[in-house]
Amino acid sequence: MTHLVVGYPSLEVNRAVIRQMAAHGVDCIELQIPFSEPIADGPVILRASQESLRHGTRVEDCFRFGQEMAREYPDICFLFMTYYNIVFKYGEQNFLHRTRDIGFLGTIIPDLPPEEGQEYLKTSKKLGLAPILFFTPTSSDKRMREVAGQGQGFMYCVARRGVTGGQTAFDSSLDQYLERCRRATDLPLAVGFGISSREDVALLTGKADMAVIGTATIRLVDQEGAEATGPFVAGLLASR
Repeated sequence: MTHLVVGYPSLEVNRAVIRQMAAHGVDCIELQIPFSEPIADGPVILRASQESLRHGTRVEDCFRFGQEMAREYPDICFLFMTYYNIVFKYGEQNFLHRTRDIGFLGTIIPDLPPEEGQEYLKTSKKLGLAPILFFTPTSSDKRMREVAGQGQGFMYCVARRGVTGGQTAFDSSLDQYLERCRRATDLPLAVGFGISSREDVALLTGKADMAVIGTATIRLVDQEGAEATGPFVAGLLASR
């Protein structure tokens, strides 16, 4: 699964990046609706969100762009990622119905704990949307089982403490954490935060079902342009 911030650096570049991703084997794409205070994101995605907002990107632009992409790439699983302020302001019911109507398959809202999101979870499941929930390294086994029982689609396993973009250590502690994640649920496991290379993906093979690549692709587009995305993704998949 890959990740991009809608409107950064522009919708035209977003289109070119998604074209490259779709052509080179990406299964899922997480489109982030920019928000001014993305608390789970590191400096690269934070700057991308702030720049997108500065350029005038609005929630309606994200819905229209998402609908365009879902129609153009029906084999890709598209999800919206954003923060609950956006959902609350738009209206939770309206947001979820609109997400379903444009052809998306789920949502990722990292700052909404399941205890405070029961209506969100209920409505999502009623509409056939997957509410993606999180495991973290600090989650107890009991907490993992409780959270997994309320999620659908897959579980997003945060690979380390902190925000996105930092380096993740692929060591025995990560292996033990993923083993705990696997015991807690029958849902597929997606691992994100700090995944950036073919070696990282190879090390996750057999331990998780999906690698989430976010900061690395945004940084690559900044440095080398949208056309570099395709070879980069192809290189990651070569490890499978």
